[in-house]
Amino acid sequence: MEPIFEIISLKQEKKESDLIGAFEQVVDAEALANVVKYYIQNEDREVFLVIIYNNKLRITAIHRCSIGALNAAIVTPREVFKAAILNNAAAIAVAHNHPSSDPTASKEDIEVTKRLHQAGDILGIELLDHIIVAAHTDRYVSLRENGII
Repeated sequence: MEPIFEIISLKQEKKESDLIGAFEQVVDAEALANVVKYYIQNEDREVFLVIIYNNKLRITAIHRCSIGALNAAIVTPREVFKAAILNNAAAIAVAHNHPSSDPTASKEDIEVTKRLHQAGDILGIELLDHIIVAAHTDRYVSLRENGII
């Protein structure tokens, strides 16, 4: 018979960022894209971020949810909302980079966004946006501005 374990605490590893405290309410697409660019714009693989907001829409944490390959990162609602729940998120934004320098949303990007939006509705954690930044350029795409969310 397998033992049953009681979970009495969960611990997260945290690294303080000087950038986060500099932002009051980062909800518009351009400001959010600038935050995302700071963290992952020129990574050589796709990196998927979860930006966590409190109830005053201030960024409280940024989580590297997935580090993938050159053109894909595995993203599931379970992994995205795990960090959000552990950090008492009222809302989240998600983002990833395209190392190809083309921020155009793929069919998979759109499908993942829709799934995350539905999961957020169920959990009571609003998905504010999904930003895609392009490597080595100022171009980005906001799936909220494009009507996907």
